Amino acid sequence: MEEDNAAAALDNIVTEFHTYEDFLDSQITSLDLYYLEDEELARQLVELGYRGSGEVLKREEFETRKAAAEASRLSKRSQQKTLASVGKELNDNFLKALAEREEANRSGKMTSIIFIRDRNALGQEISGYIDYSHRLKTEDFHPYFNGKKRLLPRATDLSFYNWETQVSTSNVSANYQVIAENSSGLLFKNKTDRKILNVDPKASPGDNSSRTPLQSELYSQVVIYDHITRRT
Repeated sequence: MEEDNAAAALDNIVTEFHTYEDFLDSQITSLDLYYLEDEELARQLVELGYRGSGEVLKREEFETRKAAAEASRLSKRSQQKTLASVGKELNDNFLKALAEREEANRSGKMTSIIFIRDRNALGQEISGYIDYSHRLKTEDFHPYFNGKKRLLPRATDLSFYNWETQVSTSNVSANYQVIAENSSGLLFKNKTDRKILNVDPKASPGDNSSRTPLQSELYSQVVIYDHITRRT
């Protein structure tokens, strides 16, 4: 506990002071300057621990912690820029569910498959399975989270079916292989851990997988299958 408190105190110093010289100056009193008559000498005495009332912190440790703090700040800022859902007002359950899974699907911790059944621009009923992680990395999701565009299955997704034209397609994605000819129905094999994800609602989705049906005002039917590929 004491070590944690000491580390926290040092981190606070790094956050509070822009440079190491600023930190040293904060430890120097007007009386020190009066007697020493040399600001640089006063700084050296603080660095050596002979002057100052606060923590003794070496330049190397200050700069190391400062660099780590800056790297952490930039990483968080970069992540916020990357996530298309950040800052969006999400009122639909489906969009909220996508936002909750966005970071994990971008980082590879999770690979979600989205089943959607709805009507296309021509009014035709379509359905299909979408590799969410793959779509996130190959197109801009800001319009989806803004409500300016609807996420619909395409002929290039994992699986697609047009109920009016009876056009049916299946494709390998960056994360999944499709196993269509199977007595158990449609299956997806994860390329990372080679686990099978079963989308049959009457069956178990499989190891490290879960099935989440969602009520959405935007689509006729939505189900999200989450597969955890990396433990954190």
